[in-house]
Parts: sequence; structure tokens; C-alpha cells
Amino acid sequence: MRGLRARYQLLADQDEDLPMGCADPAGEGQRGWEGAPAGAEEEPCRLVLSTPSSILRDREIEEGRMLSRSAPSEAPVPQLGPQLPPRLTQQPWHLLYSTARDGFSLRTLYRSAARPDSPALLLIRDTGAQAFGAFSASAIRSSGGFYGTGETFLFSFCPELKVFRWTGRNDFFVKGDVNLLMVGGGSGRFGLWLDGDLHHGGSQPCETFDNETLSHREEFCVQDLEMWGLA
Repeated sequence: MRGLRARYQLLADQDEDLPMGCADPAGEGQRGWEGAPAGAEEEPCRLVLSTPSSILRDREIEEGRMLSRSAPSEAPVPQLGPQLPPRLTQQPWHLLYSTARDGFSLRTLYRSAARPDSPALLLIRDTGAQAFGAFSASAIRSSGGFYGTGETFLFSFCPELKVFRWTGRNDFFVKGDVNLLMVGGGSGRFGLWLDGDLHHGGSQPCETFDNETLSHREEFCVQDLEMWGLA
């Protein structure tokens, strides 16, 4: 078990208005950082994938062993594993949705979600070959307001992993409808958004995560998208 304890809070759905001009309570932001927070003497968390990912490739992974049930020795462990909450260590993640397999549709992504209390890992590769995504402690779903916990975070590989965690400034974690999925917000800016066709998206620095732009540009075109969840 890693020494880091994540701070989180379960929230009811909030007002469905977009976070335009939201307040910025006092508090220290946390810029993205690299590497695992656990001490060197501790056993790292591993990301256990039931099938290989088409997005997590060699340049997004570091030395180690990847635990993939269908290909146990093909690739190293993704850097992403140590960033997940300690309770998810060694639990197998299943591919719930893939644009390559299921087509480009936000509605289909919602229908493919696991049970509501199951966390979700969203992986994206844009047409510029940049990989990034989001972790949500609860299933990604259509909602009337924002939902989620302080365990939610954004990440990018550029090419090393950078993780952007909750600043505590607002609670705009995840919100989605049939036309738009948003992760993080504040003052009309979204840490990550995807349109209803999953062809286009964007990323801007936002108050929720104090993140950098995840893609090379603030707006991007999706090449591949995967959503992973627990059984």
C-alpha cells in the first residue's frame, strides 16, 4: 500500500449551468508533476490490463513488466499505474469502449460504462500522435450537473507522464450530456472536453486541476479513444 493518501469527497450533482465565471477560493494549486509519489522502498501500483491497449505504447511506458493477461510479457508497466488510488492496485481493468471497435459516439461510450461506482480510465490519442486522458473515481455517464471526487485527475504524455490533480478550488470534476463531455472547469475553460461525435475535443488550463494544455493545441481531432473500467 502506498504512503500517499488521496483526499476526496463524494458530491451530489451540482447546478447544470456551465462553470462560467466561477469563484476562485483561496488555495494553493498543484502543477503537474512526474513520476510516482510513493517512496522508493514501497511496492509500486501496477496497471493490470485485460487486453493490450492501442494507445499506451512504448513511448508512454517505462521499464518494468506490464501485467496483461493476454500478452503478459509483450510490454513494460505503464507509468500510469502508480498514480491510481492504492485500493485499485492489481485489480484488472477491462476495455469497455474503443473507437476502433465500437465507432465514434459519445452515446455509445455512456452505454458501455460499468456500474456507477466503478472508476473509469479515459485514454485518448489525437491526430498529432499526442496521448493524454483522465481518471474518474466513478463511471463516466450522462448527468445534469458535475459529479466525481477529488481523486479525479488529468494526465498527458509529452513524452514523459505529467499528472494534474485536484487543486480544491472548485468541484467541477466531470459532467456529460449527449453533446459534450467535460472534465475540469472554471471561468468557462475546461481541462478536457469531447464533442458528441468524439471526433473533436479540446483542452485548456482550468481551475479544477491547474493543468497544462494536454494536447499540442487547445483544440484537437481524436484518432483513437479508449475507456477502461473494472469488472
